[in-house]
Amino acid sequence: MATIQLITEAVLALKDRTGSSVIAINKWIEAEKKTVVKKHVMKAALKTGVEKGLLVQVKNSYKVSADAKKALTKPKPKKKPAAPKKKAAP
Repeated sequence: MATIQLITEAVLALKDRTGSSVIAINKWIEAEKKTVVKKHVMKAALKTGVEKGLLVQVKNSYKVSADAKKALTKPKPKKKPAAPKKKAAP
């Protein structure tokens, strides 16, 4: 799983109104996903997330941007029920 996906999942799960710190994100990933993300990889992923507009940096914390949050929580379209098949005349 890509690091940026882990980070966005962690920030959404932490639900901190002011954003989640790097330390809190690392702790959540270690506790929930049982993986360790190295410091330089985490820093690079956070930087690219901010550049792409997925994350917003608030002081020393990160939040999921409004556009990314809408895309992540977008409801899946419902499938239309199949039309009933007509019986063949005998």
